[in-house]
Amino acid sequence: MTKMANIKPTHFNWRMEGDVAVISLDRPDRKNPLTFESYAELRDTFRDLVYADDIKAVVFGSNGGNFCSGGDVHDIIGPLINKDMKGLLEFTRMTGDLVKAIIACGKPVIAAVDGVCVGAGAIIAMASDLRLATAASKTAFLFTRVGLAGCDMGACAILPRIIGQGRAAELLYTGRSMSAEEGERWGFFNRLVEADVLEAEAIALATRISQGPNFGHMMTKTMLAQEWNMSIEQAIEAEAQAQAICMQTEDFNRAYKAFVAKEKPVFEGN
Repeated sequence: MTKMANIKPTHFNWRMEGDVAVISLDRPDRKNPLTFESYAELRDTFRDLVYADDIKAVVFGSNGGNFCSGGDVHDIIGPLINKDMKGLLEFTRMTGDLVKAIIACGKPVIAAVDGVCVGAGAIIAMASDLRLATAASKTAFLFTRVGLAGCDMGACAILPRIIGQGRAAELLYTGRSMSAEEGERWGFFNRLVEADVLEAEAIALATRISQGPNFGHMMTKTMLAQEWNMSIEQAIEAEAQAQAICMQTEDFNRAYKAFVAKEKPVFEGN
């Protein structure tokens, strides 16, 4: 396992709150767009999180009142016009690799959404495990608004599983903004909070999760992703195997001893 708490990314903000990593994009003057470089660095960072034993959870937060305005018009969309098919496919695969890295990182990821959350920014929120938002959040999968299909970075597979097929279809066809109230009512957001406590609430939730059985959390995240493609019978068998593995951990033993002693268990992630 590796240590990642003290890394210094070049293209986004990173800090630690205990064993929770807090990430945000760092161009608040432009509502935090993504660039080729930030895409790649985020992808690589989430891939490395698989092996980081000093990080138990991640908060992907907002900056300057906004979450992310998607791919930068000048730094990404403009140059894409001049790429050939090979170059375009390399780019779209890279963006999809970020989603795959978030899903496969082994750590619970909480998106803290304020203000603009559109395009690839909406995808990052979608790919997170949990989502908190403010009443001012505006989330849009606006790919059709720029002449593309709504099927970007896994949206047609993941979004319907969160909010339902019909609602997802409307957002993906029209590119319209989903209000914060709609997002909470539809199950996209776990809850709405005030802007001045958004990050603190997200960190508190991440910290609470990080104090649980982290090996078990990794298995939960793995099963949530893998069981999309399983029958009920396959899922039950996969969960039987996963739970049997977790029963071999020291955290399972600690929980039992704490229960017998009428104490709160202190989990150590092994």
